[in-house]
Amino acid sequence: MERGLLLRLHFAAVLFLFSSSAISAAGQGIGVNYGIKGNNLPSPSTVISLYKSKNITKLRLFDPTPGPLNALRNSGIGVILGSLNQDLQKFAGDPSYAAAWVQANVVPYADTVDFKYIDIGNELVPSDSATCILPAMRNVAAAVHAAGLSIPVTTAVSTVVLGTSYPPSQGAFSSEASQVMGPIVSFLASTSTPLLINIYPFFAYSGDSADVRLDYSLFTANDVVVHDGDLGYSNLFDSMVDSVYSALERVGGSQVPLIISETGWPSAGGMNGATVDNARIYNNNLIKHVNSKIGTPKRPGEELEVYMFAMFNENLKPAGTERNFGMFYPDMTEVYPVNF
Repeated sequence: MERGLLLRLHFAAVLFLFSSSAISAAGQGIGVNYGIKGNNLPSPSTVISLYKSKNITKLRLFDPTPGPLNALRNSGIGVILGSLNQDLQKFAGDPSYAAAWVQANVVPYADTVDFKYIDIGNELVPSDSATCILPAMRNVAAAVHAAGLSIPVTTAVSTVVLGTSYPPSQGAFSSEASQVMGPIVSFLASTSTPLLINIYPFFAYSGDSADVRLDYSLFTANDVVVHDGDLGYSNLFDSMVDSVYSALERVGGSQVPLIISETGWPSAGGMNGATVDNARIYNNNLIKHVNSKIGTPKRPGEELEVYMFAMFNENLKPAGTERNFGMFYPDMTEVYPVNF
């Protein structure tokens, strides 16, 4: 997750508007991101043992680091495998580079690691390199196919791709993002592959707490906060997800599923609302909501696949909230209890 102040402010404007010591991801819809930007983190084998001991069955890995990949062998954990953003232009411009990347980072593990998806590009729309995403996805997908594997290739975006998000039924990609997102969505539709979306009610609340209610952000509102035609929203998470569904529909992607590749709440770091209590409430209520399988108002009964951010606090990230999204400290004690 990489976002600076400008992204946060844009995000707020666009969106106006885990038993204590027994963490279980038995719910089919829940996974946890495994970030490695820390110099005090447990060994990969210890981390994967922690995932397994807590019955966490899905994981998102941001790049193909050998240590975690080797630790994931025969673990039974489903993996979204990411790639480095700085490799995007190489993927896009050189099919042989994509083929070599797949041969080096996917093929050696494919018999023993359960790769669910390959993510090419994280939060690169909009950006100067955004036009490289689709050719990069196509080259990697071709390389995966040539290697005799069946692993869908997708990309991850943030809600900054939205030009309109309120009300959810009016969700639309911005004019800048739509030029890239339209063709990407068409590719995903043609391959029956989900789009990865990073959803953070925290940034909307923190950036505009005068207009975005805390209870609406934490799943604790007892009433409908946003009325959108016949649909009513009592939590911001659902509103954000449905605004992305609406944006997909507007570019011919009504059949493209969403996977929430990141969501979470920081326990510290100085930004408004970043407290241990709020992080505990958000993540526990998120899990209850996802495991209820009720879907969103726009897509009732459609179970969401959600990856919580993140497993650990990471001390090599920028100072502030970025270091404090973990549910565990590096010594593997809980930052706060998360329950199913």
